[in-house]
Amino acid sequence: MLSTETKKKLMSENALHDKDTGSSDVQITVLTARIEQVTQHLKINRKDHSSRRGLLAMVSQRRKLLSYLSGNDKDRYKKLIEKLKLRK
Repeated sequence: MLSTETKKKLMSENALHDKDTGSSDVQITVLTARIEQVTQHLKINRKDHSSRRGLLAMVSQRRKLLSYLSGNDKDRYKKLIEKLKLRK
C-alpha cells in the first residue's frame, strides 16, 4: 500500500483543481505507483500468486482509464503518458 503522504503528493501533482481526487489523471498516477510497488514485491516474492492477480487487475484498470482518457482528451493523455513514461 502507498502511504498517505505519497498518495497526497501524487494527487497534488496531477490534480486538475484543488480538491481533485478522482479524475482519470489522478487515478492513473496512483495506480502506476501501486503497480511499481507490487512489481518490486513480486521480484522478491515470486510465488505470491494473489498479489500477481491483484497486479493484473490494477494493470487492466489503468489500461481502461488510459483508453478513456485517450478518447476524451488527447492532450492530457499525451502529457500524462510522457510524464509517467508509460509508452515509447
